[in-house]
Amino acid sequence: MGVPKKITARRPSSRGDAALIESFLDMMTAERGASANTIDAYRRDLLELSAAGARAGVELKTATREHIRKHLAALSAAALKPSSQARKMSAMRRFFGFLYSEGIRSDDPCGGVETPHLNRPLPKILSVEETLALIEAARAAVGKDNEPTAETIRLVLIVEMLYASGLRISELVALPLASTQKAERFLHIRGKGGRERLVPLGGHALEALHAYLEIREELMPRGRLGEAAARYLFPSRGVTGHLTRRRCHQLLKELAVRAGIDPERLSPHVLRHAFATHLVEGGADLRSIQTMLGHADIATTQIYTHVAQDRLKRTVESAHPLSKSKGSVRPQRT
Repeated sequence: MGVPKKITARRPSSRGDAALIESFLDMMTAERGASANTIDAYRRDLLELSAAGARAGVELKTATREHIRKHLAALSAAALKPSSQARKMSAMRRFFGFLYSEGIRSDDPCGGVETPHLNRPLPKILSVEETLALIEAARAAVGKDNEPTAETIRLVLIVEMLYASGLRISELVALPLASTQKAERFLHIRGKGGRERLVPLGGHALEALHAYLEIREELMPRGRLGEAAARYLFPSRGVTGHLTRRRCHQLLKELAVRAGIDPERLSPHVLRHAFATHLVEGGADLRSIQTMLGHADIATTQIYTHVAQDRLKRTVESAHPLSKSKGSVRPQRT
């Protein structure tokens, strides 16, 4: 199997492949709750594999381990990024695992095929001190009457909720107003793949929420736009009816400047990373963090242990008197 440098496959090589791919995608949608974006990506990857099989004269139900390896080699030769190769390999593993479980194949040709090695970069985060400085900068902002504006009160809540709950920005901006009506310290979130979870709201975040709800009406668009926006915690006159992710990015960049933080280091996802990393550093267990973040696989959550270890290593190297980076001479034993 192989692929040309420019992938153009849009159709499977045979009706048999088409039926198998669609059966697999139906299962991923119905049983696994895969998102539309995930389904689209899997469809592209599997159509590409089917087209590669056609050039080798094989169908997916008879493809061998050698065919899979040649396909991966062709992807690599086409200068495809390792991360993209790994995603395609994941699609193949799930697909052939499905065929095996359904009795369509008696083997899994992906068995023993190594996934392209990824040097996954550690996520960017802020220190606890920087995060608190960010929140203080938001709270300190005032309008022309030396009083907080409605926009300032909203920004305080956005920062508090991102850091206190580890929400994805897509989850935050689309929060229904109804999800905050109960006097509970948890929010019910429907995240990626339709997975539901409870996320905590700390005392400061609750205070910020109560302050925001008192002025929320000032931010409501009027007329028909208001009808569409009424259901959201963060209403907006935009097409979606709620504050956009892009606008949140802009607000945080502006806030970073006021807090004396490089704006390139700050985004909504950086606050999600800070939430998880600071919990790890505080001794929280990974399973709890996985649940709060809504990760399907704990392997995704484990990256934060590496972040915490990396930060600890840098602290030792910069502060310990015997650190090589300090240029100290180790005392001789007598």
